[in-house]
Amino acid sequence: MSLPLKVTRDGLLEKRSSGLLQLWKKKRCVLTEDGLRLHSCKGRGGDGPGLAWSSKAKELRFERMATVDCVEYKRELVYFTVVMETGKEIDFRCPQEGTAWNAEIALALVRYKNLQAVQTGRNRHLSKAHLGSTGEDEEL
Repeated sequence: MSLPLKVTRDGLLEKRSSGLLQLWKKKRCVLTEDGLRLHSCKGRGGDGPGLAWSSKAKELRFERMATVDCVEYKRELVYFTVVMETGKEIDFRCPQEGTAWNAEIALALVRYKNLQAVQTGRNRHLSKAHLGSTGEDEEL
């Protein structure tokens, strides 16, 4: 059983499809401490109140994410690319209003990578300390 993840941001982004036409599709995106979850829109329609989102989500985990880059500003939209460790590039766009999604995703990615580096350093330090101790000269 896993603990519920803290949601940093929840809202709409548009993701470019990888198909031949490369259409922009609306996605409900949930940014958490571990990555970005993308929920597809069920059925057709705009931004109306009856808009339904699938419960199944595609997850872009920070452990597999390399960087967020290619930021471009055009006609009140921010275009950016999430680059995965495999080299796969996923294009997104969102309105420029408020704090841009690309900035929040990039900051969350840096936070995640820093935490991983600190934990790796601690584990290495504890491992060396444990291996260096023979237990012979310790007092009981």
